[in-house]
Amino acid sequence: MPKPATSRGPGTPAPTTTGAPAPETTETPAPAGASAPAGASAPTGTPVPPSAHPPEAAHVPGAGPGYRALFRVREFRFVFVAHLFSLLGVVVSELALTVLVYDLTRSPLLSSLTFALGFLPHLLGGTLLAGLADRLPPRRILVVCDLVCAACVVLMTVPATPVAALLALRCAIAVVSPVFHGTRAATLADVLGEGDLFVLGRSLLRIVSQSALLAGFAAGGVLLTVVPPRGALVVTAATFLASALLLRLGTVRRPARGAGSAGGLSGTWAVLRDRRVRALMVMFWVPPFFAVVPEALAAPYADETGVSTAALGLLMCALPVGTITGELLAGSLLPAAARSRIVVPLAVTGVLPYLLYAVEPGVVLAAAALFLAGATGAYTLGLDAWFVAAVPEERRGRAMTLMTAGMMTVQGLGMAGAGLAAEFVPVHTVVAGTGVVGTLCLLAAAAELRAAGATEGRDGADRHVPHG
Repeated sequence: MPKPATSRGPGTPAPTTTGAPAPETTETPAPAGASAPAGASAPTGTPVPPSAHPPEAAHVPGAGPGYRALFRVREFRFVFVAHLFSLLGVVVSELALTVLVYDLTRSPLLSSLTFALGFLPHLLGGTLLAGLADRLPPRRILVVCDLVCAACVVLMTVPATPVAALLALRCAIAVVSPVFHGTRAATLADVLGEGDLFVLGRSLLRIVSQSALLAGFAAGGVLLTVVPPRGALVVTAATFLASALLLRLGTVRRPARGAGSAGGLSGTWAVLRDRRVRALMVMFWVPPFFAVVPEALAAPYADETGVSTAALGLLMCALPVGTITGELLAGSLLPAAARSRIVVPLAVTGVLPYLLYAVEPGVVLAAAALFLAGATGAYTLGLDAWFVAAVPEERRGRAMTLMTAGMMTVQGLGMAGAGLAAEFVPVHTVVAGTGVVGTLCLLAAAAELRAAGATEGRDGADRHVPHG
């Protein structure tokens, strides 16, 4: 099952500050239908409408579907490298901050709370700040978010910063993180178009995020053997600054896509009123809520079955490895039509492998079940295509922000719920029960998705999202 990078955290957009893009000018943007040569950048100070820069891969003879086609687009190359820097910063900062809080307090509760604060505040930020993704120029949002995130991390490195302030800074980063994610997701549709390249671009960023979960903590652990936690946080600040510089220099300046859109809760409700968009969001949210249960209970399950620490590592790796494999195969081998057809079948069967836990399987069988569950995450490629087609462009940033915030929030709730349930029943029963309850909930979500599509079709809507 797909899972975004762990509480990735650029901060909130703000008025222009040092290092941010130049203020908007009053020059007239290019006409909506205009195009620029492949690899060309907009003149300084000239906002470029999204449609004015079609993906450069479209101009390359023989360019076809596949992940390699993404790197023919100059702007995407900058976005991708910036993503790598951000991921490095996130993983190192999470590990370093957790160790730092524990060193200062010797409290396991406060140390674990550092991780929890990376998930739960997303709901607040995604609800209240989502409108910024459409009301401000996207490049400005992305750059300033990275700068604010770097500033928060710098404050964490100050020895005089108390533990309460460290946790507050961590929470603040998580609150505004969905704005960055939503803006970047919406901007990908501008950079790559709304077709197959957009789907593959989203998929590749998810694959990199999952890979970071596998390798990042090991790299962070090695780093912490060389430098103290605050020194590792300095490295994190540098990676966010590098990301900001890449996004500032390598991405095109575009105007706000919905400058006159409603802000706050009224704008959020305007997005959620659309039944199809709402149903698509639910289909994004339900699978991660149940998918994280075995990961959250991996350590208790290892203790329950008496396996080694190495076996615990296998259980923790199986789900993301399955997710990476499923996305790579679907993105590389399947055409867009086939990826659309497999959305519902894969989504509704995604947690069925967890039923194997009912017989208290050994490590190998449990890891196989997790791998299979992760591989079904390939459904997200088709779902991404449906989502970008269903959301009006002027609301796309807000919708992407809400969707991302919801995915991060439900993961935190799923982990908390799994731990609570395991206080009363055996771990293997909790995971197996997740397979049953999760499948029923996914069937209900799929039924609503189909109904929403059928209703919109009868109403004569001009946007059509195919259903699996």
